[in-house]
Formats: sequence, C-alpha cells, structure tokens
Amino acid sequence: MGLISVILTTFDREDALDAVFRGLSRQGDRGFEVIVADDGSGPGTAAIIKDWSGRLGVPLKHVWQEHHGFRAAEARNRAIHVSSGDYCIFLDGDCIPRADFIAAHRRLAEPDWFVAGNRVLLSRELTERVLAERLTPEQWSFAAFLRERLRRDVNRLLPLVHVPVDFWRKLRPDSWRSCRSCNLAVWRSDLDRVDGFDASYTGWGKEDSDLVVRLFHAGIRRKDGRFATGVLHLWHPKADRSDLPRNEMKLEAARRSDQVRATHGLSGA
Repeated sequence: MGLISVILTTFDREDALDAVFRGLSRQGDRGFEVIVADDGSGPGTAAIIKDWSGRLGVPLKHVWQEHHGFRAAEARNRAIHVSSGDYCIFLDGDCIPRADFIAAHRRLAEPDWFVAGNRVLLSRELTERVLAERLTPEQWSFAAFLRERLRRDVNRLLPLVHVPVDFWRKLRPDSWRSCRSCNLAVWRSDLDRVDGFDASYTGWGKEDSDLVVRLFHAGIRRKDGRFATGVLHLWHPKADRSDLPRNEMKLEAARRSDQVRATHGLSGA
C-alpha cells in the first residue's frame, strides 16, 4: 500500500481540531495526507488549518462547503474527490489518534475488507481540561487512563489495549452495527465501487451505516480494528437528532435491498 488519506470531518470546533492535528503530527508512520472535510465552519477553522499546514509534516488540504445543516456525507465525498491515497481513513475532528494509529490501520488493511475501529469517550470535565490546559492524552500511559476511569472521566479502557493476535478480527464480517465514520478505513477503489457516502442522508445519523451496508452488498466485509486503532473522543453536546427517524427508515430500506451505489454519491459531489 502507498499513500493513506486521512479524511477529517469538522464543523466549528477549532480547539478540538487543533488537538487532533497534534495527534496526527506525532504519527510514527508518515505515509499519509490529511484532507479536512469542513461542513461550513467559520474563519477560525481555516486559521487553524493554515497554522498547521507548515508544521504537520504531511500534506494538508482543506475542502469547505456552505453550512446548510448537518451534511457530513457530502463533506466527506468532497474530501474523497481531492484525496490521493489508495486507502482512506475517516476520522472525526474531535477524535485524537495515538502515535501508532496510522501504522495500525496500515497493518490491518487487506483487499476486500474495510476496518472498523473504536473509541474511548472522554467526559465533559476531562475534555475541558485537555483543551484548556493543552494536555496530551494521546501520550498518556494506561495507568493514567486507569486513574481517569476510576474518576469516571473515561467510559472504558479496552480500546486502549493492544492485542497482538488477529485471528478473531474477521468473526463479524457482516455486522454493520458499531461501524462509525469517526474511525473507519476503506480502500479508495471500494469507495468508488459504492459511489461513496450517500449525501441524501442529511441531519445527524446513519450515513456511515448506509455506507457499510452498501459495502456489504458489493462483497466487501468487515474487519475488526478493536485493540489496535482506538481513538480518544472528546466530549461534545448531543447533535440535533430530529432527522434520525427518517435516516433510520432510509437505512432499513437500504438493508432490505441489494443497493450498492449511493443515491446521491461521490460521482455527484
């Protein structure tokens, strides 16, 4: 595998984006680029990206669209369009990767499989400390996280554990649940095959599940990235979920069909 494209979705969260860039700047594997899929942020986000462009150490691109509600699917498609990598890792702009994140995804990459990673959720209080004091949790030891767990400032510890054996990673090849675009890796050729994300999903929820279901219909299977690729998800207020029932109905229809290509996909971005 050659270049990896990290597609980083954001909207008006400059402090979190700064922390994610810091985590990406510390990657041991430098064979990647970053494309920020910006769903209409203001000038503060552009300023952070400009500041990091000279010191991230890898190519950094910014793809912006006007903000007309939550349109993460379309933002990601626009970013895929300008990506140069053979392999795309989708990461949210409030999910801090540890130093082996890219290397772990590269090791797990395999033709005809996508990799679904997981995350540790940080509490509101810990998130505020991390951002205000510019702490570096991506460098913390397991013991440090254990202390935070005892204070109930992280929801779990297992995503931080590395398991060196992989025989179990293909035990759920057809399970779409818990596959989230905050930590999801897909071959670019497979994204082209299913025409990317379906931008007809607007509002929060299920656009990533729809992508996974259509990958299954195309013959691509799930590989488990747990115990290798876990990221640190900063707290944020709950998004408006008023569109979720409609998106769930669309997802159920996609699951019951044999649809492979998006209704409004990458080719139309």
